[in-house]
Amino acid sequence: MESFPVINMENLNGEKRAITMDKIKDACENWGFFELVNHGIPPELMDTVERMTKEHYKKCMEQRFRELVASKGLEYVQTEVHDLDWESTFHLKHLPVSNISQIPDLDDDYRKVMKEFAVKLEKLAEELMDMLCENLGLEKGYLKKVFHGSNGPNFGTKVSNYPPCPKPELIKGLRAHTDAGGVILLFQDDKVSGLQLLKDGQWVDVPPMRHSIVVNLGDQIEVITNGKYKSVLHRVVAQTDGNRMSIASFYNPGSDAVIYPAPALMESKAE
Repeated sequence: MESFPVINMENLNGEKRAITMDKIKDACENWGFFELVNHGIPPELMDTVERMTKEHYKKCMEQRFRELVASKGLEYVQTEVHDLDWESTFHLKHLPVSNISQIPDLDDDYRKVMKEFAVKLEKLAEELMDMLCENLGLEKGYLKKVFHGSNGPNFGTKVSNYPPCPKPELIKGLRAHTDAGGVILLFQDDKVSGLQLLKDGQWVDVPPMRHSIVVNLGDQIEVITNGKYKSVLHRVVAQTDGNRMSIASFYNPGSDAVIYPAPALMESKAE
Protein backbone atom coordinates (compact mmCIF):
# COMPACT_ATOMS: atom_id res chain seq x y z
CA MET A 1 0.00 0.00 0.00
CA GLU A 2 1.46 3.40 -0.97
CA SER A 3 1.86 5.81 1.91
CA PHE A 4 -0.85 8.18 3.10
CA PRO A 5 -0.69 11.55 1.25
CA VAL A 6 0.85 14.35 3.32
CA ILE A 7 0.88 17.81 1.71
CA ASN A 8 3.34 20.47 2.85
CA MET A 9 1.53 23.72 2.06
CA GLU A 10 4.74 25.75 2.25
CA ASN A 11 5.71 24.07 -1.03
CA LEU A 12 2.84 25.85 -2.80
CA ASN A 13 4.94 29.02 -2.82
CA GLY A 14 7.90 28.37 -5.06
CA GLU A 15 9.30 25.88 -7.50
CA LYS A 16 7.64 22.87 -5.85
CA ARG A 17 4.14 24.26 -6.49
CA ALA A 18 3.36 22.11 -9.56
CA ILE A 19 4.48 18.88 -7.84
CA THR A 20 2.48 19.78 -4.71
CA MET A 21 -0.68 20.57 -6.72
CA ASP A 22 -0.24 17.19 -8.45
CA LYS A 23 -0.04 15.47 -5.06
CA ILE A 24 -3.31 17.14 -4.01
CA LYS A 25 -4.96 16.10 -7.29
CA ASP A 26 -3.81 12.50 -6.86
CA ALA A 27 -5.05 12.44 -3.24
CA CYS A 28 -8.48 13.77 -4.30
CA GLU A 29 -8.81 11.23 -7.12
CA ASN A 30 -7.41 8.15 -5.38
CA TRP A 31 -7.79 8.63 -1.63
CA GLY A 32 -10.50 11.22 -0.90
CA PHE A 33 -8.26 12.17 2.06
CA PHE A 34 -4.96 13.97 2.63
CA GLU A 35 -3.08 15.51 5.55
CA LEU A 36 -1.86 19.13 5.58
CA VAL A 37 1.24 20.40 7.36
CA ASN A 38 2.46 24.03 7.43
CA HIS A 39 -1.11 25.13 6.70
CA GLY A 40 -0.82 28.54 8.34
CA ILE A 41 -2.89 27.91 11.50
CA PRO A 42 -0.59 28.81 14.42
CA PRO A 43 0.56 25.76 16.43
CA GLU A 44 0.02 27.73 19.67
CA LEU A 45 -3.65 28.21 18.78
CA MET A 46 -4.02 24.48 18.04
CA ASP A 47 -2.37 23.61 21.36
CA THR A 48 -4.81 25.90 23.20
CA VAL A 49 -7.81 24.42 21.37
CA GLU A 50 -6.64 20.91 22.27
CA ARG A 51 -5.99 21.73 25.93
CA MET A 52 -9.34 23.51 26.39
CA THR A 53 -11.27 20.77 24.53
CA LYS A 54 -9.76 18.08 26.76
CA GLU A 55 -10.41 20.13 29.91
CA HIS A 56 -14.01 20.74 28.83
CA TYR A 57 -14.54 17.01 28.24
CA LYS A 58 -13.19 16.14 31.70
CA LYS A 59 -15.21 18.83 33.42
CA CYS A 60 -18.54 18.67 31.55
CA MET A 61 -18.84 15.56 29.37
CA GLU A 62 -16.99 12.64 30.93
CA GLN A 63 -19.48 11.95 33.72
CA ARG A 64 -22.42 12.15 31.29
CA PHE A 65 -20.71 9.69 28.96
CA ARG A 66 -20.13 7.25 31.84
CA GLU A 67 -23.77 7.48 32.81
CA LEU A 68 -24.85 6.80 29.23
CA VAL A 69 -22.56 3.76 29.02
CA ALA A 70 -23.90 2.43 32.33
CA SER A 71 -27.55 3.06 31.39
CA LYS A 72 -27.15 1.03 28.18
CA GLY A 73 -25.01 -1.69 29.78
CA LEU A 74 -22.30 -1.14 27.16
CA GLU A 75 -19.39 -2.45 29.26
CA TYR A 76 -20.95 -5.90 29.20
CA VAL A 77 -22.00 -6.29 25.55
CA GLN A 78 -21.35 -9.71 24.04
CA THR A 79 -22.42 -9.06 20.44
CA GLU A 80 -21.62 -6.31 17.97
CA VAL A 81 -23.47 -3.01 18.54
CA HIS A 82 -24.85 -1.55 15.28
CA ASP A 83 -27.00 1.35 16.47
CA LEU A 84 -24.58 3.33 18.63
CA ASP A 85 -21.15 4.97 18.47
CA TRP A 86 -18.65 5.06 21.34
CA GLU A 87 -18.24 8.83 21.28
CA SER A 88 -19.07 11.93 23.28
CA THR A 89 -19.84 14.99 21.10
CA PHE A 90 -21.23 18.48 20.83
CA HIS A 91 -21.80 20.65 17.73
CA LEU A 92 -20.96 24.28 17.00
CA LYS A 93 -22.41 26.30 14.11
CA HIS A 94 -20.33 29.12 12.62
CA LEU A 95 -22.06 30.06 9.33
CA PRO A 96 -24.44 31.45 8.26
CA VAL A 97 -25.08 32.26 11.95
CA SER A 98 -22.94 31.27 14.94
CA ASN A 99 -24.51 29.44 17.90
CA ILE A 100 -21.34 29.39 20.03
CA SER A 101 -22.77 31.82 22.58
CA GLN A 102 -25.80 29.53 23.13
CA ILE A 103 -23.93 26.27 23.82
CA PRO A 104 -24.20 25.50 27.56
CA ASP A 105 -21.15 24.66 29.70
CA LEU A 106 -18.53 26.41 27.53
CA ASP A 107 -16.51 28.96 29.41
CA ASP A 108 -15.83 32.34 27.77
CA ASP A 109 -12.17 31.67 26.97
CA TYR A 110 -13.07 28.40 25.24
CA ARG A 111 -15.82 30.11 23.21
CA LYS A 112 -13.38 32.82 22.13
CA VAL A 113 -10.68 30.32 21.11
CA MET A 114 -13.14 28.15 19.14
CA LYS A 115 -14.40 31.24 17.29
CA GLU A 116 -10.85 32.22 16.41
CA PHE A 117 -10.05 28.66 15.28
CA ALA A 118 -13.22 28.55 13.12
CA VAL A 119 -12.24 31.77 11.29
CA LYS A 120 -8.85 30.26 10.39
CA LEU A 121 -10.42 26.95 9.28
CA GLU A 122 -12.98 28.75 7.11
CA LYS A 123 -10.17 30.63 5.33
CA LEU A 124 -8.23 27.36 4.86
CA ALA A 125 -11.33 25.59 3.47
CA GLU A 126 -11.82 28.36 0.91
CA GLU A 127 -8.14 28.28 -0.07
CA LEU A 128 -8.40 24.52 -0.56
CA MET A 129 -11.54 24.84 -2.66
CA ASP A 130 -9.72 27.21 -5.01
CA MET A 131 -6.88 24.69 -5.29
CA LEU A 132 -9.41 22.01 -6.20
CA CYS A 133 -10.87 24.38 -8.84
CA GLU A 134 -7.39 24.99 -10.27
CA ASN A 135 -6.66 21.27 -10.48
CA LEU A 136 -10.05 20.58 -12.09
CA GLY A 137 -9.71 23.40 -14.64
CA LEU A 138 -12.69 25.27 -13.14
CA GLU A 139 -12.63 29.05 -12.77
CA LYS A 140 -11.35 30.36 -9.44
CA GLY A 141 -14.17 30.67 -6.91
CA TYR A 142 -16.45 28.20 -8.76
CA LEU A 143 -16.92 25.87 -5.77
CA LYS A 144 -17.43 28.73 -3.34
CA LYS A 145 -20.08 30.22 -5.64
CA VAL A 146 -21.91 26.87 -6.05
CA PHE A 147 -21.86 26.35 -2.26
CA HIS A 148 -23.18 29.85 -1.57
CA GLY A 149 -26.95 29.53 -2.11
CA SER A 150 -28.79 32.64 -0.92
CA ASN A 151 -27.33 32.80 2.62
CA GLY A 152 -23.76 31.56 2.16
CA PRO A 153 -22.33 28.15 3.03
CA ASN A 154 -23.09 26.08 6.12
CA PHE A 155 -20.01 25.80 8.27
CA GLY A 156 -19.94 23.99 11.59
CA THR A 157 -17.76 21.89 13.89
CA LYS A 158 -18.33 18.56 15.58
CA VAL A 159 -16.20 18.27 18.73
CA SER A 160 -15.77 14.62 19.73
CA ASN A 161 -13.98 12.57 22.32
CA TYR A 162 -13.53 8.82 22.00
CA PRO A 163 -12.90 7.54 25.54
CA PRO A 164 -11.18 4.19 26.21
CA CYS A 165 -13.52 1.37 25.19
CA PRO A 166 -13.50 -2.08 26.85
CA LYS A 167 -14.83 -3.86 23.71
CA PRO A 168 -13.53 -2.07 20.61
CA GLU A 169 -14.12 -5.20 18.51
CA LEU A 170 -17.87 -4.94 19.31
CA ILE A 171 -18.49 -1.17 19.46
CA LYS A 172 -17.13 1.26 16.84
CA GLY A 173 -16.02 4.71 17.90
CA LEU A 174 -17.87 5.87 14.80
CA ARG A 175 -19.51 3.53 12.29
CA ALA A 176 -18.40 3.53 8.64
CA HIS A 177 -19.91 6.39 6.61
CA THR A 178 -19.16 8.98 3.95
CA ASP A 179 -19.62 12.67 4.75
CA ALA A 180 -22.64 14.18 3.02
CA GLY A 181 -21.20 17.68 2.67
CA GLY A 182 -18.32 19.47 1.01
CA VAL A 183 -14.82 19.87 2.45
CA ILE A 184 -14.05 18.52 5.92
CA LEU A 185 -11.09 19.77 7.98
CA LEU A 186 -10.11 17.62 10.95
CA PHE A 187 -7.85 18.47 13.84
CA GLN A 188 -7.25 15.06 15.42
CA ASP A 189 -5.40 13.77 18.43
CA ASP A 190 -1.71 13.27 17.66
CA LYS A 191 -1.22 10.51 20.23
CA VAL A 192 -4.31 8.29 20.09
CA SER A 193 -5.14 6.91 16.63
CA GLY A 194 -8.40 5.40 15.42
CA LEU A 195 -9.47 7.09 12.17
CA GLN A 196 -9.43 4.77 9.16
CA LEU A 197 -10.51 5.08 5.53
CA LEU A 198 -11.40 2.37 3.05
CA LYS A 199 -8.98 2.17 0.12
CA ASP A 200 -8.94 -0.66 -2.43
CA GLY A 201 -11.02 -2.82 -0.10
CA GLN A 202 -8.72 -2.36 2.92
CA TRP A 203 -9.02 -0.18 6.02
CA VAL A 204 -6.05 2.20 6.16
CA ASP A 205 -5.05 4.25 9.22
CA VAL A 206 -5.01 8.04 8.92
CA PRO A 207 -1.76 8.69 10.79
CA PRO A 208 -1.91 11.03 13.80
CA MET A 209 0.53 13.92 13.24
CA ARG A 210 1.12 16.86 15.53
CA HIS A 211 -0.40 20.16 14.33
CA SER A 212 -1.64 18.67 11.06
CA ILE A 213 -5.09 19.15 9.54
CA VAL A 214 -6.63 16.10 7.85
CA VAL A 215 -8.82 16.96 4.85
CA ASN A 216 -11.47 14.74 3.35
CA LEU A 217 -14.01 15.32 0.61
CA GLY A 218 -17.75 14.89 1.05
CA ASP A 219 -20.47 13.56 -1.27
CA GLN A 220 -21.26 17.03 -2.70
CA ILE A 221 -17.71 17.40 -4.04
CA GLU A 222 -17.99 13.98 -5.65
CA VAL A 223 -21.21 15.16 -7.36
CA ILE A 224 -19.80 18.52 -8.53
CA THR A 225 -16.67 16.85 -9.92
CA ASN A 226 -18.83 14.28 -11.73
CA GLY A 227 -17.18 11.45 -9.77
CA LYS A 228 -13.62 12.57 -10.52
CA TYR A 229 -12.92 13.30 -6.82
CA LYS A 230 -13.95 10.70 -4.27
CA SER A 231 -15.99 10.81 -1.07
CA VAL A 232 -14.79 7.66 0.67
CA LEU A 233 -16.02 5.48 3.51
CA HIS A 234 -14.27 6.09 6.82
CA ARG A 235 -14.74 5.08 10.45
CA VAL A 236 -13.24 5.48 13.92
CA VAL A 237 -12.04 2.38 15.73
CA ALA A 238 -12.32 2.79 19.49
CA GLN A 239 -9.17 2.08 21.52
CA THR A 240 -8.84 0.28 24.84
CA ASP A 241 -6.70 3.06 26.29
CA GLY A 242 -6.26 6.78 25.67
CA ASN A 243 -8.99 9.33 25.03
CA ARG A 244 -8.94 10.41 21.35
CA MET A 245 -9.90 14.01 20.58
CA SER A 246 -11.38 14.86 17.19
CA ILE A 247 -12.48 18.33 16.03
CA ALA A 248 -14.07 18.05 12.58
CA SER A 249 -15.18 21.21 10.77
CA PHE A 250 -17.55 20.86 7.82
CA TYR A 251 -17.61 23.46 5.03
CA ASN A 252 -20.89 22.51 3.34
CA PRO A 253 -23.22 23.98 0.71
CA GLY A 254 -25.86 26.44 1.91
CA SER A 255 -29.28 24.99 2.72
CA ASP A 256 -30.80 26.10 -0.60
CA ALA A 257 -27.71 25.64 -2.79
CA VAL A 258 -28.39 23.44 -5.81
CA ILE A 259 -25.59 20.92 -6.34
CA TYR A 260 -24.98 19.39 -9.76
CA PRO A 261 -21.97 18.26 -11.81
CA ALA A 262 -19.92 21.20 -13.13
CA PRO A 263 -20.83 21.55 -16.84
CA ALA A 264 -17.14 21.83 -17.77
CA LEU A 265 -16.52 18.40 -16.24
CA MET A 266 -19.54 16.86 -18.00
CA GLU A 267 -18.23 17.88 -21.42
CA SER A 268 -14.75 16.51 -20.89
CA LYS A 269 -16.24 13.16 -19.87
CA ALA A 270 -18.38 12.96 -22.99
CA GLU A 271 -15.48 13.53 -25.41
